[in-house]
Order: sequence, then C-alpha cells, then structure tokens
Amino acid sequence: MKIFVKAKPNSKIEKVEKIDENNFVVFVKEPPEKGKANEAIRNALAVYFKIGSSSVKIISGYSSRNKTIEINLKI
Repeated sequence: MKIFVKAKPNSKIEKVEKIDENNFVVFVKEPPEKGKANEAIRNALAVYFKIGSSSVKIISGYSSRNKTIEINLKI
C-alpha cells in the first residue's frame, strides 16, 4: 500500500491525521536533522497501522516534507 505523507517535524504533539484514503499528515516532536524526524514518522505510522516499523519504508521525499511511503500490511 502506498501513501502520501505531509511531515510536520518539531511539533508539540505526536499524532497521525488521515486526510483521505491515501493522504496523511504526521506530526512528530523530533527535528528534521540526521534522519531523526524520518525515523519518528516511520514509528508513528507503524503504531497507527499496528505493524512493525520495518514494514514502513520511505520511497521518496527523504529530505522533503512531502513523502511517499510504502506500507507492507502483509504478515
């Protein structure tokens, strides 16, 4: 499953908002430095979808706020 994420690093809260079927906004507390925010986004999405963080892969947008992420929901 492929989703599109708008990242909001340096937020006061951590949450995942579903905009529609394939678009999400992810708020994380970590700063966008050295991949910290990307790792936090992967973890937040893993908790949201109730899967392991290894099943969440950033396909594109590693250094951008707009990211394309692949979610592997297969067990």
